[in-house]
Amino acid sequence: MPRTSRLPPSTQRAAPSGRARLQAALGALALGAFLAGCAGNAGTVADIRYDLGLQSAQRAQAAQGVPAAPAALAASGAKPPLKVLGVIAPPPLDNDGILYRMNFDSQRMARYANSRWTMSPARLLTERLRTSLGAQATVLSGSDAVQAPLLKVELYEFEQVFESPTESSGVLSARATLLQGGKVLAQRSFVTRAPASTPDAAGGVRALQTASDDFANQLGAWLSAQSFAGTP
Repeated sequence: MPRTSRLPPSTQRAAPSGRARLQAALGALALGAFLAGCAGNAGTVADIRYDLGLQSAQRAQAAQGVPAAPAALAASGAKPPLKVLGVIAPPPLDNDGILYRMNFDSQRMARYANSRWTMSPARLLTERLRTSLGAQATVLSGSDAVQAPLLKVELYEFEQVFESPTESSGVLSARATLLQGGKVLAQRSFVTRAPASTPDAAGGVRALQTASDDFANQLGAWLSAQSFAGTP
């Protein structure tokens, strides 16, 4: 009886067919694509975006279940028009980086790596001021053809300042100038500060939200004390 040459069982198991090799290759490719997708999602989650949130009055109304009044309604009545120009800021504050300063470490300044504003602090503050001042004046932009007093705000500081590794505050400093007919009616510098609850980007953002509300309120009170008419 002729003998047939046969591979040992162990050798048979170790030599996969062409179809098995193809399936293994496809599985490896699928795994690689899945891992790449996870890495992309992790990067997206790490890039956290912040804005200035609701203003203090809006937050209080929301907590009590009271709907906020529309800006057009708040600005109605006999209130004079006011042109609120876009906030002017130096280059470090004209991008979406969240700045922090180490006062205890030679005034070192840096930006948080994985946390950013939704837009530059100058633009965020412009929207904040126009919304807040709309409660006491008919707010216009600089491009409106209506003749009205101009409010120019120059932002100098908008950052989280650390006095120690665990203690920090959100600090805002700015100068406001009220002009009419090309003449300066009044000018004032403001500095507002609010403690941060945590020594990180989230704590700094919350502190800067509070400092922004404080600035908007102080600016509104200052404007209320000025003598200016809507249309010269």
